[in-house]
Amino acid sequence: MSPVLLFCILIGYFALLLGVAWATSRNANNDSFFIGNKSSNWMLVAFGMVGTTLSGATFISVPGAVGKDAFGYGQILIGYVFGYIAVAYILLPLYYRLKLTSIYHYLDVRLGRRAYQSGAGFFIISRLLGSTARLYLVVNILQAIILDSLGIPFWATTLVILAMILMYTYQGGVKTIVWTDTLQTTCMLFGLFACVWFLLNELGMSVPESLNAMQTQDLARIFTWDFDSPNFFWKQFVAGIFIVLTMTGMDQEMMQKTISVKTLADSQKNLLSLTAVLVVVLSSFLFLGGLLYLYAPLAGVTATGDKIFPAVVMGHLPAAVQIIFLIALVSALFPSADGAITALTSTFCIDILGIKRRPDLDQAGQERLRRHVHLGFALLFLVLVLGFKWIDEPSMIVVILKLAAYTYGPLLGLFAFGMLTRRTLTDRLVPFVTIGAPLLCAVLEFNQQYLLGSYRLGLELLMLNGILVFAGLFAISHKEAAGKLAVTV
Repeated sequence: MSPVLLFCILIGYFALLLGVAWATSRNANNDSFFIGNKSSNWMLVAFGMVGTTLSGATFISVPGAVGKDAFGYGQILIGYVFGYIAVAYILLPLYYRLKLTSIYHYLDVRLGRRAYQSGAGFFIISRLLGSTARLYLVVNILQAIILDSLGIPFWATTLVILAMILMYTYQGGVKTIVWTDTLQTTCMLFGLFACVWFLLNELGMSVPESLNAMQTQDLARIFTWDFDSPNFFWKQFVAGIFIVLTMTGMDQEMMQKTISVKTLADSQKNLLSLTAVLVVVLSSFLFLGGLLYLYAPLAGVTATGDKIFPAVVMGHLPAAVQIIFLIALVSALFPSADGAITALTSTFCIDILGIKRRPDLDQAGQERLRRHVHLGFALLFLVLVLGFKWIDEPSMIVVILKLAAYTYGPLLGLFAFGMLTRRTLTDRLVPFVTIGAPLLCAVLEFNQQYLLGSYRLGLELLMLNGILVFAGLFAISHKEAAGKLAVTV
């Protein structure tokens, strides 16, 4: 299909997003930007969060990883279910009881200012790295299938996409994103199921027949019982629980939308509905990956990993499927970036700059500062995406989960200490603990062949990081003052 036509479709899709943004951001203010005026519909939030949770990395990398790990991602998915239940019934009641705008304010109330700033700081680092890695993955594919042939350089593509995101989030923030994420999730899921249907049709197989073929080629294997393997079931299962606890329950971007729902009960419905949909959707992505690896040899496609999905669709499927794939890909791109930039702006303004505590700023001054910060994060995204282009890793889902282990571990330790103990911290020492634990994990990981023998670290690195932070915090703590007991679980 003509790259020019695909480019025009891309522009048309963005125009639709702008229309939604214009309709939803009228009369928006800082409360609209940060928490959607606490009036978001829980069903819209739940559906839109599917797109944010999945992102372009899931859309491309999960099917691509089937060639190496078969359906092994399903082990993590089982853990996800238990993780979402824990977030719904442990963390959400706490956030609603404290009436939080930023979830990291809990750390201030319970543990002190340095813990609060450390938590917010690690979220900023984690979201910056994770979201730009996801954004890079999709931009790189758009570059390969459309923009290289038009002579547009990678940096210009990234700049224009970030400018697009700024245009529709600049005013409305969360109030707008709830609606644009719903549109984008719809397009992404339609693309997923359309590609599955077309591949089944091309292979001339039914769903049971294709699953049997995958079994024959060892593509449908879910469980790994080798204890030394990074993919050992219990490692993946427990890691899945803690990935959700940290990357959803302790993540301002995900919770910003969830706590924008008016009541706790509706917010819990949001998360449980999200869980049910994610099980179906992620299982479908694994099935799609199996179909891609069944079809690729028949079509003479040699690409693997992140490259196999676009190689099959853009090189061998009909024009209609290529259009659907492009729209779905872009729909996977925007939720992973727009919500991240908005949440980073909220966290930096509220938790680092203390925008709501500054008597020198009136409402207009707060909005002006918030817009400057929003623009600053967009520029940071540009720099980091270009950095990932220079690194050019073959499977970004692996990179994203590894980054999460290092940057969400301190958040896990901080929240766990606050909720499971009744002790007070020596505030000035908290940054040394939260920075020291990831450094120790890095030393262990890079020397594991000498220190651990045949055992190889996998996603349990996230839990180890959290345990080290918890232990370090305990070492610098003393008995809890009576006034702060109310904010423990």
